[in-house]
Amino acid sequence: MAGPCSVESERQLMQTAEAVALAGARVLRGGAFKPRSSPYSFQGLGVEGLKLLAKAQANTGLAIVTEVMSETDVDLVAEYADIMQVGSRNMEHFSLLQRLGTCGRPVLLKRGMVATIHDLLRSAECIAAHGNRDILLCERGIRTFDTVTRNTFDVTAVPVLKAVTHLPVIVDPSHAAGVRELVPILARAGAVVGADGLLVEVHPDPDQALSDGEQSLTFPQFNAMMRDLEHYVALAASPSRLSLALPQRLACD
Repeated sequence: MAGPCSVESERQLMQTAEAVALAGARVLRGGAFKPRSSPYSFQGLGVEGLKLLAKAQANTGLAIVTEVMSETDVDLVAEYADIMQVGSRNMEHFSLLQRLGTCGRPVLLKRGMVATIHDLLRSAECIAAHGNRDILLCERGIRTFDTVTRNTFDVTAVPVLKAVTHLPVIVDPSHAAGVRELVPILARAGAVVGADGLLVEVHPDPDQALSDGEQSLTFPQFNAMMRDLEHYVALAASPSRLSLALPQRLACD
């Protein structure tokens, strides 16, 4: 899954969609609605952004994943998205999770910034309990005392989650790193430990991006990462299923 943090313009999105599709991406990511820490930061194009995502899908055939921030927007976003993303800030927005249980679309559930693995699974169970078992778990790094990277990538979360649940596990190396030069390295780690997919930010001109430019890859960087990952994906092919003596409270059907 690859694309810009925010849908900024038709040209930006179309260029990115074509580039990531050519490099081998299967899903186009792009934020139409953006939950930002500062009210003065770019908040996304809203419905216009959703329409641009639909146009990019028509041009490239890529599936669409985009974030839904409120239970009142679920029906609207579901008209355009193939996968509904729940951002880290909303992992415990339970009214939203309950509504996504009836949305008829797979849900990409990001781990909260300070959430434990148990917390993540409990949120997944909330979606499943309301009727939707098509859930993808996303490890995007958690906040710790270290500030060298944007977040601390919990690489152990991937094999642990795959041991205690049947749900696919996606890794977001962009938010874990916060620095574009580290993104391909963390992507390698995710591939080797058995992640089922990656969620990567890509932009035609990261230095001019309206959000998360410092962690977004250029088109050549993304293409190089995809070629590099072929070796690491091969290493992780047909891994043996883990059988860990984990606490029963972590089990999730």
